[in-house]
Amino acid sequence: MASTALKHATAPTTLQQAQTAALLALLNLNAPSDPSPIQRPGTPSGKASTGIKVPAVTGPPVWKVLVLDQQTKDVLATVLRVQDLRDVGVTLHVQLHSLRPPLPDVPAVYFVAPTLDNVRRIADDLDKCLYESFHLNFVGPLPRALLEELAGSVASAGTGDLVEQVLDQYLSFIAPSPSLFSLLSPLPPTTLSSQAGPSQAQPVTSYTLLNSPSSTEQQIEEEIERISNGLFSAVVTMGHVPIIRAPKGNAAEMIAKKLDLKIRDAILSASRTHGATSSLFAQDASGLSNLQRPLLLILDRNVDLVSMISHGWTYQALVSDCLEIKLNRVVVTQPQKRSYDLDSKDFFWAKNAPNPFPQVAEEIDTELNKYKQDAAEITRSTGVSDVNDISQIDVSSNAAHLKTAITQLPELTARKAVLDTHMNIATALLEQIKKRALDELFSTEEAINKQTVASILEMLRSPRPSGTFTPEDKLRLVLVFYLSSPDNAISKDDIVELEKELKNAGANVESFEYVRRTREISRMTVTTTVGGTSTPVLGAGQGELFRGFTAFGNRLTDRLKEGGLDNLISGVKNFLPANKLLPVTRITEAIMDSSAASNQSLQETDEYVFLDPRASRHTGLGLSGGPGGPGGGTSGTGRAKRMAFAEGMVFIVGGAGYVEYGNLEEWAAKTGKRVTYGGTEIIDPGAFVNILQDLGRSTA
Repeated sequence: MASTALKHATAPTTLQQAQTAALLALLNLNAPSDPSPIQRPGTPSGKASTGIKVPAVTGPPVWKVLVLDQQTKDVLATVLRVQDLRDVGVTLHVQLHSLRPPLPDVPAVYFVAPTLDNVRRIADDLDKCLYESFHLNFVGPLPRALLEELAGSVASAGTGDLVEQVLDQYLSFIAPSPSLFSLLSPLPPTTLSSQAGPSQAQPVTSYTLLNSPSSTEQQIEEEIERISNGLFSAVVTMGHVPIIRAPKGNAAEMIAKKLDLKIRDAILSASRTHGATSSLFAQDASGLSNLQRPLLLILDRNVDLVSMISHGWTYQALVSDCLEIKLNRVVVTQPQKRSYDLDSKDFFWAKNAPNPFPQVAEEIDTELNKYKQDAAEITRSTGVSDVNDISQIDVSSNAAHLKTAITQLPELTARKAVLDTHMNIATALLEQIKKRALDELFSTEEAINKQTVASILEMLRSPRPSGTFTPEDKLRLVLVFYLSSPDNAISKDDIVELEKELKNAGANVESFEYVRRTREISRMTVTTTVGGTSTPVLGAGQGELFRGFTAFGNRLTDRLKEGGLDNLISGVKNFLPANKLLPVTRITEAIMDSSAASNQSLQETDEYVFLDPRASRHTGLGLSGGPGGPGGGTSGTGRAKRMAFAEGMVFIVGGAGYVEYGNLEEWAAKTGKRVTYGGTEIIDPGAFVNILQDLGRSTA
């Protein structure tokens, strides 16, 4: 029953890389999958860590069965492909709550959620001796009561010899991108009688639960506990003890304090063993100074609702808004329903996801030209007319060229498949942009502070020669306008007029009513954006980029000769997103790089709770009135808590969005900071409007 807790000796990894390394080690029976030392969170249940160092697997993989449940299937599906499973010896992957034939000569790796239902099913499998040996891995900590239940079942059945490992993996989050993550969905109610496993009822979102007046105190406490457990998994996987900051008086503060206690308990548990076990945070054992420690900034979703409902213009934001994306799988419904997997191995997505869509169009054009040149070089050297005819060339006369072609062909084929994927996705996005006039909506929202009630009403009412705003798009535009306006800047008569226009368009105004009521009660304001103009950058200096956009349209026409796409690009406005910081980015800048932040931002964030899990409890950190002044701190006033951070994690309680993620990524790239962004869920704009509607209905 071993796991590794080795220190990083290599360059810093992203959260996605750390999770992938941990999953591959898990699949290698909890031995590292690579000779280089890695930090693994996996620890025996009930212990902090074993500290036993297991050498890397050097021989052929052990063939095994992988047993999953729905939650852990989502974790794996986001970062690993079926071929990756084959490479580490997984010949079969099956659902825990399904009928499975016995394979008594094959070891089984279980990777499941720590629930009573799952523990009882595992005990049943042990009783039937389904597999040669059982390596039990739980995605989160297995509670002591369930560990005792499992131990009792194993003892009564006499199957203890079959159990090789029982480990807590601390992997209860999903990392679709290197610097993006979300927590696993809440577990549905346990249904022991169901052979198909737990029910698949749609879970209630964290934002709904934490903001609905009908939520009970127990429900809120359970949600706070669930979120802090998931966030603890992400922190453990990264391997460093962070400095925690959070605003006061909301769920973010409660989660910050609960997480602080969990990290303290983990550190204390490791210290009490006097070196017999190593800490979950073994990377910090290298003597990481306070100046090098990462930041964990926990914020409440209500700090900025605009970014969740506004219309984005980056590739990933448009995919989230216009298409269905879940677990890195994008579904395109027109002209026929097809799905495409986007992951870390997709070079085009990795490079272009955060870029403005016109730039992505140019990149597709560039990559297609590059592919054609490489393919032409192979066909020229081998004397065939098409790369697909490589197998037909004369081996005796072209042996050297054949070797080169065979070496390069797999890479070319893979590249072509990736470009075809993004060509199809981009085509679908272009159709949506034109159909819904998304370019006009985006440009209007970029300059929302310059809009008036009259100009918004004019947009809603005026007939359009091309592109039609959907009722939901109109609603989102009004919500962005309302939330971006100062308090009392919009009269009651104006609100009545806006609401009337939305109803005439067929929009559901319950979300508008909810936002208004909430703002009237709490005076919820959206902090003005800083760091640049809010006017979209139009026209001058962008000819090159949009020549690429037009060329992309020509490529589409060439490729889809019958497709009727000749004029698809015409009429799409030529602009790029303005250079500005959204509220979450502005707050992150104030805490990570105070020298570059505005005084207003610093005054706001100086009041945030300051928690250092490595500091002694008696310093009063995080307690109002402690030595650190308001919100706690090491000493002195709020100014003394200002620190420079090179690395940070920003977590949004209530849901994360791609517009906000892209803005934070752009700031991090410009400043050289390493920032990971996450939330309780990743929510697309349409889904968030539906959440606001449900809240409006329940509070009416």
